[in-house]
Amino acid sequence: MTPMKLAVIGAGHLGRIHARLIAQMPDVKLVGVCDPVAAAREQVAAEHIALPFADHRPLLDLVDGAVIATPTRFHRDVALDFLNRGLPLLVEKPITATIAEADELVDAARRSGAVLQVGHIERFNPAFTAATSRIHRPRYIEAVRASGFTGRSTDIGVVHDLMIHDIDLVLSLIDAPLARVDAIGVPVLGEREDAAQARLEFADGCVANLSASRVSFSESPNRRMHLWSPEGFAEIDFGRRSVKVVTPCDAVRNGEFDFNSLPAEEKPGFKDRVFADILRLEPVEFEARNALADELRDFVDSIREGRQPRVTGHAGREALAVAEAVVESARNHRWRAEPQMPPILRGPHWLQSQPIRARREAG
Repeated sequence: MTPMKLAVIGAGHLGRIHARLIAQMPDVKLVGVCDPVAAAREQVAAEHIALPFADHRPLLDLVDGAVIATPTRFHRDVALDFLNRGLPLLVEKPITATIAEADELVDAARRSGAVLQVGHIERFNPAFTAATSRIHRPRYIEAVRASGFTGRSTDIGVVHDLMIHDIDLVLSLIDAPLARVDAIGVPVLGEREDAAQARLEFADGCVANLSASRVSFSESPNRRMHLWSPEGFAEIDFGRRSVKVVTPCDAVRNGEFDFNSLPAEEKPGFKDRVFADILRLEPVEFEARNALADELRDFVDSIREGRQPRVTGHAGREALAVAEAVVESARNHRWRAEPQMPPILRGPHWLQSQPIRARREAG
């Protein structure tokens, strides 16, 4: 099989990882690494026997596709150069800085027939895959994504940096239009929000509560999601790659169980068996996998097989649109009520029913 020639545009933290994993793929050749910082591009290129480039445009004639891991504000311009030439792309999330730019990329990919994949890596997290194979059609979703400050991705706020992962996961699970967004955001270390909370309501009644912070003081990142459905409950720990599922017994599922109706002699020992007999709790076993490597494999295979990747450009655009709605709602949030003037007594109570002008004329 002829190796597929790929390039990585952006030699920062994530670009370095992409370059390393691409170099390890047996059917792919890392041709070049592009970055405006000479030391960065030369180091990564040397590590993987690739060519360093200061500008991405010479690579257009050398590769079969590329991974874009630049700061978000550059995604649109770089991606269009590749897509207009019909070259497949994996663009890191968020797909672009604005919805209008995302539409440009999706349209360019459609016209040229090029694969356009967006790097929402949690779709490939084996814990998410395992949980969603057991729990379908969730009616309530709760997600927390918090980490310490890293200094990366400061050109965007925490909604586009972290929360957008969970936004994408929610949209992949809910087959209904978004009906309402309520959010708050707190800027801490700059102009953009560093902590945020959003409530998403969908037309089918599903609700998702999402929280994100990149200024958490916790020693380790917290990346969890809870899924509630008629079939049961799942707890996903994205960081530790673990899943726990609670499966209700038939009586609970059918709405026929009532603790208060139990005989008095059964209640004292109930708590000891609730998660064994009534709400059956079990850990879910699954294969440990490298989610970013699987994401890159999906990109390469989608090109070879002429199919859509798991996370399409349209999906990335939709996640961005919801993220924008969250930021807009947070921007319009009122932190305090408008100040009210204290009541002013203007004389005998029966005069209060008269218009002010009439009272003045009467006086």
